[in-house]
Amino acid sequence: MKTTIQELEEMTIVTLTGSLDTAASIEVDQTLKSITEGEGKDIVFECADLEYIASSGLRILLDVLKKNKAKGHKVILRNVNDDIKNVFNITGFINLFEFE
Repeated sequence: MKTTIQELEEMTIVTLTGSLDTAASIEVDQTLKSITEGEGKDIVFECADLEYIASSGLRILLDVLKKNKAKGHKVILRNVNDDIKNVFNITGFINLFEFE
């Protein structure tokens, strides 16, 4: 799992590559803490190269969403493949996130 963070003036882009499984979730969670602290800004998760997401990965994204919404900012999931979007649909998370 590779997580890349690009800070832009108006938003933060987080590129997720590989499998966001239980083993990778601890490292990803630590990496994302830096973008949820402070005032915050809109966060876009670029998921074109995300191959798999486990429940621990969903929990991380939900945590980022809650923290960012509390500050008045959005979390957008971009280029999510059909298999992963189906996981969001089955869990009911499809209604919580904004997809592009």
